[in-house]
Amino acid sequence: MSLLQIASLLIVLAGAFGAINYLFLKLPSAIGILVVALLASFAVIVTDALFPALTVEEAIRAEVLEIEFSDALLEGMLGLLLFAGALHVKLGDLRAQWLPVLLMATLGVGLSTLIVGVGFSWITGMPLLVALVFGALISPTDPVAVLGVLREADLRKSLETKIAGESLFNDGVGYVVFLVLIGLAFPADDHHASGVSAALTLFVQEAIGGALLGIVLGWLTFRVMRLIDDYSLEVLITLGLAFGGYELAVWLHVSAPIMAVCAGLLIGDVGAKYGMSEETRKYVDAFWKLIDEILNAVLFLMIGFEVFAVAFDTSFLMTGVLSIGLALIARLAAVAIPILVLRPFRDFSPGVIPIMTWGGLKGGISVALALSLPDTEWKPLILTCTYIVVVFSIIVQGLTVTRVAERFGRAPELPHD
Repeated sequence: MSLLQIASLLIVLAGAFGAINYLFLKLPSAIGILVVALLASFAVIVTDALFPALTVEEAIRAEVLEIEFSDALLEGMLGLLLFAGALHVKLGDLRAQWLPVLLMATLGVGLSTLIVGVGFSWITGMPLLVALVFGALISPTDPVAVLGVLREADLRKSLETKIAGESLFNDGVGYVVFLVLIGLAFPADDHHASGVSAALTLFVQEAIGGALLGIVLGWLTFRVMRLIDDYSLEVLITLGLAFGGYELAVWLHVSAPIMAVCAGLLIGDVGAKYGMSEETRKYVDAFWKLIDEILNAVLFLMIGFEVFAVAFDTSFLMTGVLSIGLALIARLAAVAIPILVLRPFRDFSPGVIPIMTWGGLKGGISVALALSLPDTEWKPLILTCTYIVVVFSIIVQGLTVTRVAERFGRAPELPHD
């Protein structure tokens, strides 16, 4: 199938599955599309098992593998999704909470990676460095999943902003940590740096370089938009920033996700206030919300179909279930420890830890990173466990996060300064 045919098929299926969910399941749209895609996938698998001569599963698996989910997300959709997500998170909200967000996005990701890595190594007998790679790819909360679900969970805007902001940054940091650990765990892979010094250099280059590039490109775009009063052209300019900036970051070997987040934050706040007319703000906001909704639907559809790319060996299933508990414990540590460190200096509402722990959803980025791993004996196990954790996170946590918020006092503020 050509790229246009694949894109057309995904859009058609996302629309069809979205309609089925709207009419019958009535779940939040992103979760509903994922559930319908999973049900359709399992129906095909069961049908093929009952009637082997049909070979439908084999044909669909070939098409799913042809899509190359990892490349499609990491080198295509991710830039637009992160830019759209950051565009609607205001710098003023983040500025007031920069220290908790920073600690959870750095110290929290590091702790979570370590906890999952050590626990996964102990459970499976996997080499520690390889297990840490799994820890790095499963630790970040996916801003696409978080924003897509929280938008429909009707949480208070302030708490939604804190969770989304932390998710945007820990996603970028987690991706850089993943690249560093890949270089250490698979030094023979020419695509990644090997050795501790090279890994540290890579971390600094990716993280700081991506942030600087995003700020510079966002500022230059803002200066250009100040000179223009044409909403259609300005929407096009923001689209060019998201596409072009992401590809430039990839070419310069700096973190493209961090670039997209920084550029989106700057345009969404400073650019919207001082570089756009009221009409332009309305159109830019509506355009990127629509892009976010469409790509979010397609992404969750693709996650549902990725079941065909996962090796569901029965011996892996119990490890996958244990990985769910491991990921939740690690997420609890990633949230609770930074808050406990800051508690002597500022007050926090009692419901913050459970809400942020349960609301930290995993998503497509974790699956994409697992698919991008070098082909080794451990990849099938890591991919299966990643998929199980992600599906549990989106469906179970996503559908119950509102109840958790109500249980602990609906959407309390993160800190009380």
